[in-house]
Amino acid sequence: MKFICLGLILLSMIACSKPTKKNVTTLETKKDSISYSIGMEIGENFQTQSVEVNPDVFAQGFDDAYTESTPLLKDSEVRIVTQNYRQELRSKQNELRKQQLEENKVGGENFLAENSTKEGVIVLPSGLQYKVLNNGDGSTPKATDKVKVHYTGKLIDGTVFDSSVESGKPYDTGVTQVIKGWTEALQLMQVGDKWELYIPSNLAYGARGKGPKIGPNTTLIFEVELLGIE
Repeated sequence: MKFICLGLILLSMIACSKPTKKNVTTLETKKDSISYSIGMEIGENFQTQSVEVNPDVFAQGFDDAYTESTPLLKDSEVRIVTQNYRQELRSKQNELRKQQLEENKVGGENFLAENSTKEGVIVLPSGLQYKVLNNGDGSTPKATDKVKVHYTGKLIDGTVFDSSVESGKPYDTGVTQVIKGWTEALQLMQVGDKWELYIPSNLAYGARGKGPKIGPNTTLIFEVELLGIE
């Protein structure tokens, strides 16, 4: 979590009065840019993590500490406030994660169950599903091979989270250096094939998820075109 620790340190400086807010419209120096960037990082992270603060009081706490002004809280009080808040925040995040785990699991299972009945969709024993979009006539990769592919990754609601097609750069990887769903599919494809893969979470990133875009227990859709074997 970027700058979350720094942000909580700043949060520990909270005071109880509002300073006059100064609106900055231009960044004139390197110091200005660094200051603003750190502030943006903290603000975005707090928003993502549902950390609730009064921005004006937050700024006052920072200013009091930075300028060594008389604080409105004693050090002992600061420690108690921040320790209690960290525990509260962890509890909220754990509860949210449990909720996401269950919602994503059920949503993925329902999607795959419905998708399995659609025309052209093939269901493998592992739970991986795929649909052939274009047939190639080249060789089939082995587990020890490296391949060149184009891909677009989507969530089951259609949200694109990554795409080599959009970046314009094919993706080079070892067949076994990717998620399990990819590894299985690549060893069934021929060069020139273009498949749409429907990958259950246990063959993708599982309960851990990956970054902010792929939550825990998330079922994924990948459109994969096998361009070559290296």
